[in-house]
Amino acid sequence: MRLLMLGGTEFVGRAVTGAALERGWDVTVFHRGRHAPPPGVSALTGDRTAGGRGLSALAESGQDWDLVVDTWSGAPAAVRDAARLLSGRAGHFSYVSSRSVYAYPAAPGLGEDGPLVAGATPDGGGDVPYDRAKRGGELAALDAFGERALLARAGLIIGPGENIGRLPWWLSRIARGGPVIAPGRPDTELQYVDVRDLAEWILDAAADGLHGPYNTVSRPGHATMGELLEACVRVTGSDAELRWTDPEVLQAAGAEPWSDLPIWLPPGDLHDTMHRGDHTKAHAAGLRCRPVEGTVADTWAWLRGLGGTAPQRPDRPAVGLDPELEAKLLAL
Repeated sequence: MRLLMLGGTEFVGRAVTGAALERGWDVTVFHRGRHAPPPGVSALTGDRTAGGRGLSALAESGQDWDLVVDTWSGAPAAVRDAARLLSGRAGHFSYVSSRSVYAYPAAPGLGEDGPLVAGATPDGGGDVPYDRAKRGGELAALDAFGERALLARAGLIIGPGENIGRLPWWLSRIARGGPVIAPGRPDTELQYVDVRDLAEWILDAAADGLHGPYNTVSRPGHATMGELLEACVRVTGSDAELRWTDPEVLQAAGAEPWSDLPIWLPPGDLHDTMHRGDHTKAHAAGLRCRPVEGTVADTWAWLRGLGGTAPQRPDRPAVGLDPELEAKLLAL
């Protein structure tokens, strides 16, 4: 199989590229040149934010591909321009979208036919909210590829290579040991996908010609917050003591779910929207999610290999609880 990865040098794109190389596929990455491409790929360089001229290396390559995978999360003009250019040169287009495209709040068990946000127009400029950008990217992919377009609506993505900082922050904090603020109840259900399981599924689904939207997440409760943090304690060998703290106490102190306390959301609409979506369509199509212990252990091994400091996307704010605020909470 001949794969064109739009991106391919960080997190999801790199996981897709790695999975394709392990299958013996012929892989080309088209990227901006900010990070070294993985060994074993052919590389083309260009900046998709520069409009049509940014795609010149892709346009002039003269190559055709069986599959294209795109993870773009900015203004959808980049998806539109690339998809239009490739519509006659590629057999299938997979767009890594997000469950954020569903109108908020998303009811528990919401499937792929749920109500959606309005997609940002590709012709618009300026900053675009994430949910509307992803929906606009979906529409651009469908416009160019129709029933040859697969929309992988992922939710929370964790695992080795994460450049958002959620699981790496918990691992680093727990590795330091001592009392650790643990949010809410340990039985709070989580729904997410390991980046490697997402990558494998995308390649299988694309090769099989699947099209349309799929919620590419684990079942709700595939792991709990307690299981996640206890796995962090085990794999780091830490003496950390998890101090489970009521949501009301956390919020009264100014500790924000999701940003200060990554991955966690208290009961309510936000939790239901992020952690209780329907998963059955993607699982019926072959998505398999590894146990949380494996995701945590492999992320810790990757993080240690980097010297303990994970990469951070420049367009995303750093996450994690301020040490002074944690000390204040621990003293209550």
